[in-house]
Amino acid sequence: MNVAVIGGGYAGMAAAVELAARGVPVTVFETSKQLGGRARRIEHRGTALDNGLHILIGAYRETLRLIRLVNPAHASALLRLPFEWHIHREFSLAAGRLPAPLHLLGALLTARGIEWNERLAAARFLHALRKSRFTLAHDVSVEQLLEQHRQSEKLKRVLWRPLCVAALNTPPAIASAQVFLNVLRDSLNAARGDSDVVLARVDLSALFPEPAATWITQRGGEVLTARRVTSIDPVENGFAVEAAGQRQTFSHVICALPPHQVNAFLIGITALSEPAAAIERLHYQPIHSVWLQYPTPVALPSPMLGFSQGLIHWVFDREKLCGQRGLIGAVISAEGAHQELGQDELGVRVHHELKRELGGLPDPLWRRVIAEKRATFACTPGLSRPPQATALRNFFLAGDYTASDYPASLEAAVRSGIRCAELVRASR
Repeated sequence: MNVAVIGGGYAGMAAAVELAARGVPVTVFETSKQLGGRARRIEHRGTALDNGLHILIGAYRETLRLIRLVNPAHASALLRLPFEWHIHREFSLAAGRLPAPLHLLGALLTARGIEWNERLAAARFLHALRKSRFTLAHDVSVEQLLEQHRQSEKLKRVLWRPLCVAALNTPPAIASAQVFLNVLRDSLNAARGDSDVVLARVDLSALFPEPAATWITQRGGEVLTARRVTSIDPVENGFAVEAAGQRQTFSHVICALPPHQVNAFLIGITALSEPAAAIERLHYQPIHSVWLQYPTPVALPSPMLGFSQGLIHWVFDREKLCGQRGLIGAVISAEGAHQELGQDELGVRVHHELKRELGGLPDPLWRRVIAEKRATFACTPGLSRPPQATALRNFFLAGDYTASDYPASLEAAVRSGIRCAELVRASR
């Protein structure tokens, strides 16, 4: 048994770690020089940036477990905070030290920026979800669900819509309410620590994929970067994988490429027609990360701060997180009018929004906009996602787009990789 993992993002590296941990020979092929896929480091003017500002929550148990397993510096690489929700000048909520779920009920009842009747409405909404075990008879949009439970426009704007976009990267008008409830179930209704916000204090490649590569090679595996796979052909007793003009045979393949790249390998193989069709039906949502390097420190009220009135959804104080003096990262999630702007214009608009909201900002020394046009799939009601197992023996799919309770997220990616490793071991 020897396994080829195609793709060195979080899904592929999770699969490879699980296999290496059990003594299964594994080779990872990554096209880029940098591991991490859609959650990786990008160097700009000597500064380490991320191509997407991802956050974790305490409920992302598998991602946090693997980081602890492979990263010797995991304790200093993560900042873990009790659940807080700050929308600048509009809304503030902080979980107390009560046991779950009372810690969140107390947070809602003491939240600042909403009326007493809105606090009660939000508490009743959560109680109704808990009573139904966070399960809907029929999936609807998040916006429809909020209407059904009579959430005010203010509550939607400062709490539920930002939560939905942060979790699903899909506008609430078209986002799956059931998948949104799955995230609320695991984060807001379980152990108190599951609602914690977990922020990376290093870049996303250094957080998991790079330590994972070292960990894998120490156990006899291979992680090959700048190695594009050009073909995967079924052969007797396995698969022939061609990369950089060399052809190797493997007993199993885990294809951990992003969905818009997967079908180049699936189309034409009859046994893979169903997952290929499911992937073809996916639509995508963008994430724009806008990096602003200021000449002086910019002190945000918290490491992560939300906005609801302009283009920006979230900003991150990288000095508080990573010690990167004067560096601010802004995130604009999902589709919107910002897609019509050129990158330079978008960077200028984000700076002016921050200047208006925070006051007294100098002009930045430089701006860098990173646009992931297909950052995630659009997580819509009733969406059919392909399973990790396929009809082609010993060929598996890993990625945040595959079947899961969760939306496209680091946790969904990691879980898919772990599931593929389990399927490989079961085939043994």
